[in-house]
Amino acid sequence: MSDNQVVESIQDKYDSLKPYLNEKTRRVWAAIEARSLGWGGISQVALATGLSRTTIHAGIRLLLEASEEETSNGDSNRIRSSGAGRKLLEEKDAMLLSDLESLIEPVTLGDPESPLKWTSKSVVKLAAALNIGGHRTSPKSVYNLLESLGYSLQSNRKTRDGSSHPDRDDQFLHISKQVLHFQSQNEPVISVDTKKKELIGDFKNSGTEWCEKARPIEVKMHDFVDPKLGKAIPYGIYDLTSNQGWVNVGIDHDTAEFAVESIRHWWYSMGKEVYPKSQHIMITADCGGSNSYRSRLWKLMFRIHLPCNHNDFCKP
Repeated sequence: MSDNQVVESIQDKYDSLKPYLNEKTRRVWAAIEARSLGWGGISQVALATGLSRTTIHAGIRLLLEASEEETSNGDSNRIRSSGAGRKLLEEKDAMLLSDLESLIEPVTLGDPESPLKWTSKSVVKLAAALNIGGHRTSPKSVYNLLESLGYSLQSNRKTRDGSSHPDRDDQFLHISKQVLHFQSQNEPVISVDTKKKELIGDFKNSGTEWCEKARPIEVKMHDFVDPKLGKAIPYGIYDLTSNQGWVNVGIDHDTAEFAVESIRHWWYSMGKEVYPKSQHIMITADCGGSNSYRSRLWKLMFRIHLPCNHNDFCKP
């Protein structure tokens, strides 16, 4: 067989095996072929496969190494030699990680106490900015670097509340101090609010329950308020000190009179027993709805319906 025929034969075998070979098995196969050809085999295999002579010599060295030594070192399943392969980007480019962190630091979000962080810039934009700065990287490489730095890919979140009052922090500090003062004097501190209103009647509700097959519970087509049954309006009162809640459910309208009446019922049902010597009460509430601080009716109802030994109740 001529040299050209040998080369063509090796090339045909290599083309058939190539999809199933990795770096290690490619070196070993090329070394076996070269050794089977004898003198000049390395040159013929290199010509047929396109592999370098260095690669084939590395395969021959693998064949000569003792399998016992490889097993004892735990390297029998390695594809590459220890330390082989391309160096990491951050090893070749010492400024890459620091420049990447400088790009994402202004837009980094997340709890500072949590190791999990996320950034609002895409890896494509970050890679483009790094390349403009003189680095050579890709979006996939930036993705891997971000993961190594403790970042994660997340969707957008609604986090901007807009402008706030310049004294907002002072306001909450004042409320906190007042709560602690009232609690130290064994005076009641309650938080009040209207909870989610619910229609009364056979209306559609989300969720499922077990029924006979093809016989679901039938409800009304439209969610219009039943004029006879109305809707349930739960007004909640939460005692911060004793960690107890109380709910009054109305079926008419969510008015300031209803809110004050609910607090009055709470006092005579629960509050009076827990705080029998109380002369003051602190109420925390939001600024809208039935307990709006702008509502004169909210203040007036306290004067009319609540006991006058509670001075804070009686202030209009």
